[in-house]
Amino acid sequence: MWVELARRFQPEARPGIPASSAAVEEAEEALGVRFPLELRGLLEESDGLVDEYGAGIWSVARLLETNLQMREDSRGSDLYMVFDNLLLIADAGNGDLFAYPIQGDGAINRPDIFLWDHETDSRQWVAGSLQQFVERWFGGELQR
Repeated sequence: MWVELARRFQPEARPGIPASSAAVEEAEEALGVRFPLELRGLLEESDGLVDEYGAGIWSVARLLETNLQMREDSRGSDLYMVFDNLLLIADAGNGDLFAYPIQGDGAINRPDIFLWDHETDSRQWVAGSLQQFVERWFGGELQR
């Protein structure tokens, strides 16, 4: 479903090899948050999904690595707000990142996806669901 959706807009979209449920669960445990069902579905169908330039939704391994690194790097930093309240899932290829918000109860309770701007540290709503994000990203509506 996810690969077909992306390729409807961009035939060059490249999927990864499907991630195992165990790999997704290990990442969830390490990050302390359950992934939304739509993200789990995408990762288990295609472990990452990128455009012709290599930007887009990350693999489980990159998702885990980047989230842990950004969370660690932002603690005590005067440059950015902490990233503990975001689940980073994708990059724009220009330093900006896309994320689900993690609410105060430690869960992702809404399907919205936000853009984190690396220059201003702002967080801006870009999509109401992962499906809408995929359509807008691979359809060229979101900035690269």
